[in-house]
Amino acid sequence: MSNIGSVEQILRVNHAGECGAIWIYRSQITIASLFHPSCVAELQSMLDHERVHFARFDAVLKNRGIRHCHALAFWAFGGWLLGTITALMGPKAIWSCTAAIETRVNLHLEHQIAFLEQRDGEILKVVQLIQADEKAHEQHARSKGGDADGVLYRGLRVCIVGATSFAIWLSTQL
Repeated sequence: MSNIGSVEQILRVNHAGECGAIWIYRSQITIASLFHPSCVAELQSMLDHERVHFARFDAVLKNRGIRHCHALAFWAFGGWLLGTITALMGPKAIWSCTAAIETRVNLHLEHQIAFLEQRDGEILKVVQLIQADEKAHEQHARSKGGDADGVLYRGLRVCIVGATSFAIWLSTQL
């Protein structure tokens, strides 16, 4: 499923993905603070994790002299747009968004871990640490209704998984 070409590619894609996650949570928090205040503390906690993840990947990129992904602005705008739309749809859509993204991301991280096991122990540890948070986010979202039934939520999750897969693919090309 994942076409991993190098450790550098992993670093660029993950850095970009964390940027997108930051923008998703930022826009969801902005809207949720007005319409769904019960979601804000949990979203803020997840945002804090994503900021730490982004900083870790950013530091490794800088330390190794590796450029960031050329699609970083795409991830930021896409994250903001997805966060805004799902927050306007309500809490079930917020948690469906998180569950869908984290499901796809965790699959992607599994492929990365298999690739890194024989190639780069330092980055392997970073990815494994981050994966623990991403799995926790996925489980939390599911517990809050991220697996909501109905055509709307199933369709939303399919679209989000597709968009996330496309963004990952695009980032491997840029």
